[in-house]
Amino acid sequence: MNIELRKLTLEDYADLAASMAQAYDTMGGQIWSKSSIAKLLKIFPEGQLCIAVDDKVVACSLSIIVDYDEYGDKHTYKLITGDYSFSTHNSNGDTLYGIEIFVSPEFRGLRLGRRLYEARKELCESLNLKSIIAGGRIPGYHEYADNLSPRQYIDKVKAKEIYDPTLTFQISNDFHVRKVLKNYLPGDHESKEYATLIEWNNIYYQGVDASARSAMTIRLGLVQWQMRLFPDMDSFYEQVEFFVDAVSGYKSDFILFPELFNTPLLQPYNHLPEIEAMRKLAEKTEEIVQRMHEYSLSYNVNIITGSMPLLDNGKLYNVTYLCHRTGKIDEYRKIHITPNEQKYYGMVGGDKVQVFDTDCGKIGILICYDVEFPELSRIYADQGMQILFVPFLTDTQNGYTRVRHCAQARAIENECYVAIAGCVGNLPKVNNMDIQFAQSAVFTPSDFAFPTNAVKAEATPNTEMVLVVDVDLHLLDELHHYGTVKILKDRRTDLYSVNLLK
Repeated sequence: MNIELRKLTLEDYADLAASMAQAYDTMGGQIWSKSSIAKLLKIFPEGQLCIAVDDKVVACSLSIIVDYDEYGDKHTYKLITGDYSFSTHNSNGDTLYGIEIFVSPEFRGLRLGRRLYEARKELCESLNLKSIIAGGRIPGYHEYADNLSPRQYIDKVKAKEIYDPTLTFQISNDFHVRKVLKNYLPGDHESKEYATLIEWNNIYYQGVDASARSAMTIRLGLVQWQMRLFPDMDSFYEQVEFFVDAVSGYKSDFILFPELFNTPLLQPYNHLPEIEAMRKLAEKTEEIVQRMHEYSLSYNVNIITGSMPLLDNGKLYNVTYLCHRTGKIDEYRKIHITPNEQKYYGMVGGDKVQVFDTDCGKIGILICYDVEFPELSRIYADQGMQILFVPFLTDTQNGYTRVRHCAQARAIENECYVAIAGCVGNLPKVNNMDIQFAQSAVFTPSDFAFPTNAVKAEATPNTEMVLVVDVDLHLLDELHHYGTVKILKDRRTDLYSVNLLK
């Protein structure tokens, strides 16, 4: 499955019409005409957004800009849209007005509506508009209309005593209700022709740069995972989804889990030799990756899955997966296997070294011991890597110190950010996984634009927590061209080189 958020085009109309008819089946399958969509694309192309799944449009967001004071809070849908002609669009207005947002019922489990709302917010910020305002249906109201007024119904939805498929979603996306509108959308019998006037305020409006997080600012979420036994797989997935949900709630672009964070699932096989137990755990890898792939789509976040064992043609690898929020899955197999991994589990090293293109730039992945070999990250740097992710698992402070200081060196020498995330706590009843030590962190290059200690942020040692950190890729470009020292540019390639042999 490939998910793409982009601007709508007129060529998308057939898909749009079909999806909209499905979305509004209870209202007679109402759809916008092709001429209406054409006009919107002509007057305000950047305001018309869609999501395509496998190149088919299944969700859409339409909007215009208005001078809100001309209409006030008592307007109707017909009035605000200029009798559906969009003549009310004013490029010099102060408010982004949402005139349509829908998701085809078949794809509502993927949280596509959330992506559209986030895209609208980014558009509002980039255009330096005061707010987003829209009239929202309350399709669940007809079931309570005999006993509750619209205001009472809305209050109960706010208090989570009643679930409304539209209003509950809007509130969860930081919109608040300004007013109840009567006769807003004639024919909306489910809402009894009532609507909520909802608003999202742009806190960066008025003289502040329209977007505090520019297109070059990437938000990272690092999970410092507490080792614990799980009674079943559902409990394990519940814990994983908890962290994905939490990090996604902070609008992170990436979430990083630690190396071998799923080894508590070895407990049922503790009676077996370690090598056999790890191979039994490898049987769960495909299922776990598929579940995390689903989370990456539904929570709109790129997931680096930590690492887990993979049995391939009789050989056992230590593998991490990159689950793109666009639907793609990449994998990286640990290159350098520690003596203990060889001794206890019979693991072997991978042989593919490459950076991955994501919707947030080029990233590299190294697993724990790999980061102690500077050649790998230098090859990544030559391939354009901007962020290096390092899931790790260390039992003692000695091991952690090696990972930490090598990771920090990789950030400085390759002019990139390095994020490391590890497991903490104790794990009884699992052989060879007794204790863990970690302090997850994000490291930076060392120059004036970065922290003086080259540490962007770090977690509390040996405590389960999440670390959420913004990194600015633009600063890397400036460093590369104008830094106090230019490490990558000043290499003596006439004397030495680092090259892949295969």
